[in-house]
Amino acid sequence: MEDADVTAIRRFNRFYTQTIGALDARFLGTEASLPQARLLFEIATREPVTASVLQDALGMDAGYLSRLVARFEKRGWIVRVRRDDDARARDLRLTEAGREAFGTLDHRQSHAVGDLLATVDGQARRDLVEALTRARLLLDPASGGPFVIRPFRTGEPALIAARQSLLYAESHGWGRELEVIESEVTAVFLRDFKPEREQCWVAEIDGVMAGAVFVTDEGDGLARLRLLHVEPFARRRGIGDALVGACVTFAWDTGYRAVTLCTHTVLEPARRIYAAHGFACVDTAMHEQFGVPLQGETWRLELAA
Repeated sequence: MEDADVTAIRRFNRFYTQTIGALDARFLGTEASLPQARLLFEIATREPVTASVLQDALGMDAGYLSRLVARFEKRGWIVRVRRDDDARARDLRLTEAGREAFGTLDHRQSHAVGDLLATVDGQARRDLVEALTRARLLLDPASGGPFVIRPFRTGEPALIAARQSLLYAESHGWGRELEVIESEVTAVFLRDFKPEREQCWVAEIDGVMAGAVFVTDEGDGLARLRLLHVEPFARRRGIGDALVGACVTFAWDTGYRAVTLCTHTVLEPARRIYAAHGFACVDTAMHEQFGVPLQGETWRLELAA
């Protein structure tokens, strides 16, 4: 029997290929099929470009690509131009007719996507765009643009607690006990939020949450860094370092005398980030708050007067 996840993705593929007309011989009522439209887009956005670069970019069979290029030449959409740096290579460039064909395709596709988005609005529309972007980032993390760090928005603290609970349950087996603690932290943060003394920052890639961190006021000039996490698809980009840096800068600017945090010996990547920012481990103790024996650590960064 087919895996349920495979079945779900195949079901979506059938729905989407029908929705966008991927099987139509005349994509969006033009002279091009969908593969031809995609190739035309790549030439238009990369020109001058060689066939070998297009083959690598599209993962297209060389013979099939050659036939499509020949068809474009026959239609008068492209010309081959000898390169100055390599007499054996030929760049592909759009002709005026090719630019017109691309303009028509690009315009119709934008309108088709706009019509599709018009079927949903408000939060549903934002959910749709985020879900599709997240799917791309999960399947191809390198396709993401640069990350940005911004303050939290309504609804996000609870989402952060939920994501951490899911991720730590999978990676370390920490279950309901951790989820209770994280939910309490975010609830207190929202209830007693002091914007001049506290903050939650969210890292975002192409509009998708990629990580987050909190800094809270512990009283007596002490700030606490809490709930740092980075999504698996966004790791090794420096996001964790940037989030901790935002906390330290905020603490300096706000006038705190020190920043503290609690972590665990098994969380080595996070510990390296804390150490790089000048935190030092000042205490260790065993506990079973998450349902399993763990060595907890308290780290502290003293801020000069």
